[in-house]
Parts: sequence; structure tokens; C-alpha cells
Amino acid sequence: MTLTPEHAGLPVLADSVRLAGDGVHLLDRRVFPFERVWVHARTAEDVARAIEQMVTQSSGPYFATLWGMVLAAREAVAEDPATARQRMTEAGRRFVATRPTNDQPRKAVDQVLAAVDADPDADVAEAALAGARAGDADYRRRSAEMGGAAAALLPDRARVLTHCWGDLYLVGMVQAALDLGKQLVFFCTETRPYLQGARLTAETLGEMGVDTTLITDGMGASLFSRGEVDALVTASDRVSMDGHVINKVGTLQLAVAAHTFGVPFHALCHAPDPHSPTGSDVPIEYRDGEEVLHTLGHRTASTRVRGLYPAFDITPPRFVTTIATDRGAFPAERVGDYWKESQR
Repeated sequence: MTLTPEHAGLPVLADSVRLAGDGVHLLDRRVFPFERVWVHARTAEDVARAIEQMVTQSSGPYFATLWGMVLAAREAVAEDPATARQRMTEAGRRFVATRPTNDQPRKAVDQVLAAVDADPDADVAEAALAGARAGDADYRRRSAEMGGAAAALLPDRARVLTHCWGDLYLVGMVQAALDLGKQLVFFCTETRPYLQGARLTAETLGEMGVDTTLITDGMGASLFSRGEVDALVTASDRVSMDGHVINKVGTLQLAVAAHTFGVPFHALCHAPDPHSPTGSDVPIEYRDGEEVLHTLGHRTASTRVRGLYPAFDITPPRFVTTIATDRGAFPAERVGDYWKESQR
């Protein structure tokens, strides 16, 4: 089917989860950019399974959860208000559990439930839709503001190494840098085993006209040692209140190498998670080790071995130079001040 883009002019991945009358349509990031296939999720449970199966990644699960909660509201519309609210709460718990390390699905659930609770007499489906639309707009605004804070940290001619991030966080920073007249050159890790860096990050940068070079996951330290990188910059799936950065596995080794060779590491997040005082409070998702034994559907190891796949790692604040948020940039150990700033 053909879907009309709602955010014209943005890279493809910045508008890759869409609500329609017949459900939620998700661009299948497992085969992008070689194929443009849309997965049709007809129910809230279909959306949850799509998130678990890596149909959508990076910012995608946030938007999938927003629109999935709208489907949950539609499914409960014939119930009395209390029962409808309970069914939506159960759907919300299901979405949060799909990728437990990233805290964005929880924020999406809270956004929609708050809109439903704001007016007990309102139609549940309409209230959920209004909440989801507000959550969509809020995420895009905050990503642009965070991107501006991150872009300001980079020199005018910056050689940036990044690891596994795509769509709105990346788009916000790159667009802000371009608006400032800065010239960026990117090195992207391929990001095994799904090759998100090769297929998603690099493709998005290419769409934006940025000079982009792909490297394997093990090449970062070599580039740092030769002085070929000005900054390591990544997104983050969660940041604890004490400055631990939780991101795609492999971020820690890059951060340690950058620190060793005097290269600053800037991590991006909308805000630190007030529910995670320290890095040890963040659950780390372990995916099926079989995924490590395959690349793009092809087995790359023999049947004599097994795989291990912690999907994320935790980088201590001593290896993080700056955390860029939608309220500006903070030294990693002071990122908790974000919430003090918001109360002024």
C-alpha cells in the first residue's frame, strides 16, 4: 500500500510509524533501505509484537507505542470507562515490557493515559488520539531542541564517530549543525547484528547530504588513535540521574577508547530518567543469542557455537563528557540538575 507522508521533507525514518483507520503501519527497518515494506499491525498486541521483533527501532518504539495505545483505546471503546481504563493500563504494561531498557515507551504510555484521565466524560478513543498526537508533537519539538544543544558542542568542521542511532535524535542534531553553517563528516559503525548503523544511521545521513563513511564495530579505537575523530556522539536509550549512559551495546568500548585518546563523548537524551537514580537501576535487555549468529537472515557462525546478546551496555559518567538534553547540555555527573532547571 502507499502511505502519504505526514512530515514531508524529513528523512524516511523520521516518519516511519503511522496511524490509519485500519491500524498502525510500521516501516520494516529490518530490510530498509533495500526494501520499503510496511508491516500492518491491526491490534495493540500486533504493535507490541512488531516492537519486540525489531520491525521498528530507535525512536520507532515510542511512536509505535503512542499509536498502539490508540488502538488499545479503540478496542476498549465499548467498555464502561473504568474497564476501558484498565484495559489500556494493561496494554501500556505490555508496551513497556517490549524493550525494557528504553524508557521512551513508558513515556508514551503515560502521555496517552494522562489524556484519557484528564476528562472522564470524554470519548476514550478520542482522548487517546489527542494524547498521542500531543506526544508526537512533543517528541519532535524536544528532539529539535536537544539537537540544537548537541550541535553547539561540535566544532565548525567536525569529524564525528557515532554508533547506532537514527531518525529524530540524529536529524535534530544534524539539521541544527547545518543551520549553524557547520560542516560535518560522519563515521558510522555498522552495529552488529542488525546493522542499524550501516542501514539506518548511514542512510539517514546520506539523505541529509552529509559526508558519511561506514566502519566496522571494531575500528573506532584505531580512528581515535590516529586523530581522525573530533567527537564521539551517540543517542541514548536511557540516562540515569547520576550520569550513566545506557545505549546500544558497543557504546561502552567506544567511550573508553575515546577517553583514552582524549576525544570527547557527547550523549543525547531528552532528559535523564528520574526513575533511575543510578545505572544499576536500569534493566538491560538480553535478546536471543541466536540473533548474533545471523546477519540479515544469513547464518554467519557454525552450529558448533552459541551466541550471547546483551542488547545494551552502561557507560559510567567518567567516560562521558557531556549529555545534551532539550534544556541544554550538562556535564555527565551533573545531568540530574536538569530537573532542578525545570523547576525554576
